[in-house]
Amino acid sequence: MPNVLLIEDDATIRTSLTRGLRDRGHAVSSASAALDGLRLAVEERPDLIVLDLGLPDLDGLDLLRMLRAVSRIPVIVATARDGDAEMVRLLDAGADDYVVKPFSAAQLDARIRAVLRRTGESRTDSSVTVGGLRVDPRTREASLDGAPLDLSPKEFDLLHYLAARPGEVITKRELLTHVWQIPYGGADKTVDVHLSWLRRKLGETSSEPRYLQTVRGVGVRLAAPA
Repeated sequence: MPNVLLIEDDATIRTSLTRGLRDRGHAVSSASAALDGLRLAVEERPDLIVLDLGLPDLDGLDLLRMLRAVSRIPVIVATARDGDAEMVRLLDAGADDYVVKPFSAAQLDARIRAVLRRTGESRTDSSVTVGGLRVDPRTREASLDGAPLDLSPKEFDLLHYLAARPGEVITKRELLTHVWQIPYGGADKTVDVHLSWLRRKLGETSSEPRYLQTVRGVGVRLAAPA
């Protein structure tokens, strides 16, 4: 039975979602404020967190960053805005998925099950080695020639996705779908920005690549240096 922590300040919504998720087989604990939610996340170690952004004591995005600083527990964010910029902002901050208000307990349950399937699969993945690059999804650690790489959560996800497919040309659309969970275009710029940051941390540039090679007009591939 998955343990879900619901952080939602609206008592009516909190009660309704708690009842709906319990009816669907989840164990649910809840908090009405950000700091209480952070405490429960650390103490109870739930399988997944559902986080509303509109909390009374702290902005939900700030709480998401705090959670990501201490935990890799999957987080689904509830937001009232559904624009591309908002979705990219949430996913880049460390959210695993999002739901746009209003939503039902059935829809949230489907999202929870999908996220737990994805994160469950990633926990069983073995480490990947490409040349001097090593990526371990179980510990979420990466190193280059034995030196640890300091990566953000999304940089790690991007590196792992590419490293698990060495030599394959991966399109930006595929990266948006599988790394950012955005199944449509309109946010290609965020891929370019993260690839640039990743290149910098790998000690290379687009004009002098080592591991990350751009295939013009198609996508990018990760391969061991020749």
